[in-house]
Parts: sequence; structure tokens; C-alpha cells
Amino acid sequence: MAYSLGIDTGGTFTDVVLLNAQRQVVASAKSLTTRFDLAQGIAGALDQLPQAWLGQVSLVSLSTTLTTNSVVEGKGSPVCVLLAGYDALQVKSSGLVDLLGNEGIVCLPGGHDAGGIATQALDEAASRAAITQHMGRVSAFAISATFGVRNPEHEVQLRQWVQEMCDVPVTCGHELASSLGAPRRALTAALNARMIFHVKALIESVQRTLAARAIDAPLMVVQGDGSLINVASALRRPVNTVLSGPAASVLGACALSGLQNAVVADMGGTTTDIAVVRNGLPELSFDGAMVGNWRPMVEAVKVYAVGLGGDSEVRLHGGDGLTIGPRRVVPLSLLAHQHPHVLAALERQQHETPHASQMRFAQRLHADAALLARLNDDELFAWETLAQGPVDLERANMENRALARAIARLERKGLAIYSGFTPSDAAHVLGLSSHWSSAGATFAARIWARQMRHMYGLGTWKQGDAIGPAQDVVAKVVDTICQKLIEAGLNDAGQMNESSAGKVAALLTAMALGGGKAAALASASPDAPSAGGSAVFQLQFSPSMPLVGVGAPASSYYPAVAQALGVELQLPPFAEVANAVGAVLGQVSQRVHLTLTQPARGVFKVFTAQGPVDFGDLASAVAHAQALAGAEAHARAMAAGAAQAEVVYSQRNNSVNNDIDGNVFFEAVVTATASGAPLRKA
Repeated sequence: MAYSLGIDTGGTFTDVVLLNAQRQVVASAKSLTTRFDLAQGIAGALDQLPQAWLGQVSLVSLSTTLTTNSVVEGKGSPVCVLLAGYDALQVKSSGLVDLLGNEGIVCLPGGHDAGGIATQALDEAASRAAITQHMGRVSAFAISATFGVRNPEHEVQLRQWVQEMCDVPVTCGHELASSLGAPRRALTAALNARMIFHVKALIESVQRTLAARAIDAPLMVVQGDGSLINVASALRRPVNTVLSGPAASVLGACALSGLQNAVVADMGGTTTDIAVVRNGLPELSFDGAMVGNWRPMVEAVKVYAVGLGGDSEVRLHGGDGLTIGPRRVVPLSLLAHQHPHVLAALERQQHETPHASQMRFAQRLHADAALLARLNDDELFAWETLAQGPVDLERANMENRALARAIARLERKGLAIYSGFTPSDAAHVLGLSSHWSSAGATFAARIWARQMRHMYGLGTWKQGDAIGPAQDVVAKVVDTICQKLIEAGLNDAGQMNESSAGKVAALLTAMALGGGKAAALASASPDAPSAGGSAVFQLQFSPSMPLVGVGAPASSYYPAVAQALGVELQLPPFAEVANAVGAVLGQVSQRVHLTLTQPARGVFKVFTAQGPVDFGDLASAVAHAQALAGAEAHARAMAAGAAQAEVVYSQRNNSVNNDIDGNVFFEAVVTATASGAPLRKA
């Protein structure tokens, strides 16, 4: 019997499953993700599976939330973005400064107009000077030129110069997106470049682990739309894996629950991902899915990916009060489980005067050669110190302030991670979870409660109480999940965008969660209607769309969420490894879009990778676009690992029909989609 092996590497756990030929789960396992050496966590999970069956694996597929997490948390490798023809306003609106800082952005002469005609020649001397300045200090280059999707020659030329001068990956905007919108295309290219190192490290870890166990089946990677690609394609376009984990979880949730219509909510260590499924398929977002605060031009499953997970830090955020996430920290229950000696420090700290360094231990997160090359002597010393184990920042602040400050800089750069109080800790205090150190979680709850009360004036918990603070944190998690489910529902209904939905959902959540919240709102606002008596109307989820909860923490929080919202809940078997199940259920699928316009009556222009081509009639232009797109889509599908591929075409027209001019054609997007099953080991 041939088996399929699914692997999901998340921020906290690495999950593995074996599926038989009937796509039934026959074995599963979990292991802690070891970010500093991913191979250890992958090996730890694989070693729990029946070893005799591993030799019969004919396909391996990998999904991951690491790329999603890096976008949500704003972490990634250092890159240089070369922008040809961009002005200051375009750079500002792109979000690149927030993502990279000014140092990694270089604006150069160049670019094209909407017709694909160069507006200014590239300056080779200035371009080579910029490449020289940044090579050796970055892990990759990203390139974007204005109207590069209409004529990519400047992006191609800049890529050639980078490849001549240094041996680092280069990514171009026109390879990742076909839509206009230079600022977002530049952001997408930058995000792609930042992920190359991390995706490469993950793939190499999986390959080493499989080779050590003599598993030589083809290795595929899940894209954000749920389709599969081989590792070579994933390394060229890692940004397409930015919603790999959420896409796999949706596929896995549908398969495990057997439902064709549902709201899927996947809660992991770093994010909660929500998607609406109809007729067994999640809706795709062709304009780019919202991931944290970013919307890259990535065709992906339409999800709400928010920075709320079991390992999200519970903290005070300005006037918003208690906030959870988006920063991921190491739960104190996990830290004490792995390093029992920290319990003594936590036990002592619960009786000390509260201050910000309590509960703060620092650990190495992962190694990034480009980032390490930029460290100064203090930071290198801190890096070596962290190699010896967790560093108590309370003690470091008292005994070696330079070390503490250097560790803080490592954390901001994504090389180190702090510990902190999290929903996972609260769940351990309340007995909802028990796989890590409950004593560490209890000490942390007491310390955190004292910090909130004495430093910020938040809470009324009694001295030494761990239950009350934990209950409030769990209630906040439930409240936040409810609000995000309502936001997703509002957006799915097409009534409002994410920004508007977020504002309205807070009020609707308060109404949905009952009279206590409504009364609190009424007392805070004299103009609010009275909370007494029967409600005028109620918020209700559709009974035909049950909630399917998956992910390791799902059983701790989703029963309360379902009860609060009055929605049917399913926690299917193997829900905790749904991502790994979904990883092996997809097909290889590649889409190619070509745009054609009518800039003047009787002239139809097709924008190809080699530049624009003119035709005298629409039918000829469409036929040429279909031929090019179909050939490219088929070639990409085969190169991405399909055993064979079929091509289907679609066309989206922009035209106007009026009484004077009749039917006037302006623009069309021709799409070719090539799909097929992945190639398996014979």
C-alpha cells in the first residue's frame, strides 16, 4: 500500500500524518518545532510514526505557517529593494519603509508607462553602485519597476546585473503579480525576498530528515491557494506560500469534518485563520489576502489571518486595555517544561516588587547569516551567550546592562525570542491543557497579575490569585475570536471591507455575547439604548454554516466561542493535525494571466513577458493571449511537479455598451489554469 505523508511546520508544533490510498488518516504525531534547527522537530515527529510504513510513502507534502507568522509579526531576513521609476509617494504608499526601513530601499531612474514604453533609461552606473553597497549585507534582492507587468525589461536588466555581481537570490515583481498597482507589487516582491532564506532552511531541513529515513518520494509544498508545487518552484516564489498553513488547514478541516459548507477557524501558536467554505471549496482572493497588516499580491484562500494564537503575548496596549498578540513569545509553561531550572526564578519573582523584566527569559530563535553578518561585538557576544541556554533578563539588567540591551536588539531583529504570559499559560492554570508545566504557568499568572495591577492599574485580582487572571485571559481570547468571526462574516457578505468590518464587529460582538457586555456599553455611553428588557434584535449565525475548529488549542477555546455565538461546533477527529492532513490533499495548479487593451480604435495590445504586441482585431489578440498563457501555465504546472496537466481558459472583460458607440471594448484579462495530480513515486 502506498501512503501519503503530510508535514506541517508551525510556530509551536510540527505535525505529521500518514494517509492511506483512501485518504484516511492511519497515523499522526506532534513534536515541538525547533526554530533554531527545524530538522530536530521534524525528526521528532516522524520518529513517532510506524517506521515500516515510511518506506511505502509515495508522496510527501509540506505546509507551513512560518511564512504567515513572519508577515504577521513583521520579521524576516534583510533585503535590498531596487525600485525603477518609483516616486516618493509610491514608496510611501507601498509600506516598504515600515517593512524594511529606509536603508533597504533604493530608487533608480527607469520604468515604463501604461503602454509599455520606457519613460527613462536605466542608469547602469547608479544601479551597480547600489548593488555593490548592499551585497554581502542582504540575503536577497527584490526588484520592481513602474508598469513592470506591461514591460518587464528594466526588471530583467536589473536582475541580470545583480546576478553578475553577487550570488544571492533575486525576485522580480512581474514574476509574482500580473495586476497594476506598483506600490503593492513592490511590497509583494520585498516580502518574497525576505522569505527565501526561511523557506530554503525549512525545505532543506525536511529533505535531510527524509533522506536519513530513506524516504525518496517527491516533496511538494502547499501554496496559499491550496495547490501544490515542488520545492524548486517554492524557492522561486516563496511569497506564494504565505498562507500555506491556513490553506492546508481549510482542506484538512473539510476532509476531516465531511462538511461542504462551514466556517473554518484554525488556531495555532501565532495566528488564528478564519475561512468560509462553500460546496467543499474555500473562496479564493485574487486581489491578495489580508495577512496581518499587509495585503501582498498573492492569489490565495480568502482568510482572515490575525495575530492571535496560543503563544501570543498577553499585554497592556495603550488605551485599548488588555490585548493579546500579535507578538509571539515562549509560554512560561513551555519554558519551564524544557528548562526546569527557571521555576526557581519564577517562584522568587512572584514575591518581588513588580517590574517589566520579570518573566522575561531570552532564547535563540534561528540563525540568519545575513543578519548575523551585521551584528556588532556586543550583539555577537549576546548571540554566543544565548547558545548556552535561556538568559534571565531580570538578572542581566542588574548585572550586565550591555548584554540586556544587546539581547533586546537581537529580539527586534528576529534572532532571539522572549518568554511571556500567554493564553497557553492561562489554559494550563485552568486545567484546559496539561502537556507543559502547570507550575510554571501558575507562577507566571501571579507575576503577570501583579504587574498589571501595580504597574498599570489593571485588574482587581487578589494577591497570589492565578485562577482569576487566567479566566480573564481565556475570556479575552474567546471575545477576540468571536469578534474576528463576525468581521469575517461581514466581509464575506460583501457589505464592507476589512477596515469597516473591524469597527462594526466590536459592537456586534458585544451584542452577541449577551447582556453583560451590552450593559457595560450602555453605562459607558449615555446615548446608548437601555440594556434592560428584551433585545430589539439579535445577531445570529446561519444554522447551515457550522463552525469547524481545528488546531492544537481549538478544544480549549472554541466550545466557549460556539456557545457565545449560538453556532453549531464541530471538532473533528485529528483536528489538532488538520494542516498536515490538508497538505497532501491538493493538486498542482498554475495560473497565468495576460492583459490586453484597446488603446486606440482598431488597435489591440497584448502585454507579454517579452513586451507588448499589437493586433488589428480582438479575436486575434485573444487567441494570441490564450496561446501564450496556456503554454506558460502548462509548462509551469509540469515544472511544479504535475504528473500531467489540463488547461482551461477564462476571460474577464472591461467594456461599455451605450446607444451612441455601441459595445466599446477597453481591456480584458485572459487566464489560463493548468491543473493535475502531483507526480508520485512509482
